[in-house]
Amino acid sequence: MNISGIIVGAAVFLSIGICHPAVIKMEYCLGKQSWWIWLAAGLAFCAVSLFVKDTTLSTIIGGFAFSCLWGIHEMFLQEKRVLRGWFPENPARHAYYELRRKEMEDKL
Repeated sequence: MNISGIIVGAAVFLSIGICHPAVIKMEYCLGKQSWWIWLAAGLAFCAVSLFVKDTTLSTIIGGFAFSCLWGIHEMFLQEKRVLRGWFPENPARHAYYELRRKEMEDKL
């Protein structure tokens, strides 16, 4: 029996479980302009994945890399969720959110 598929699946599931709350927290604290951190992490994990000799570990690291890259997309979606009131906004950036809401209203 080959258990590596189960291990990779569980690890990728765990990486998604780590990245999703991290995106929410990062958007709250830093805003969507911090998307580049996800890009840097994703590219770094991609590079590391290329040099790891063990196939299972390389696959897990690659899966985590693409979870980080997906975090870029989620960062922009998270701001929209905050603007819609689905998630709490950072009070320190209230003026920014109000400006973004006004911009959204003007587009309608």
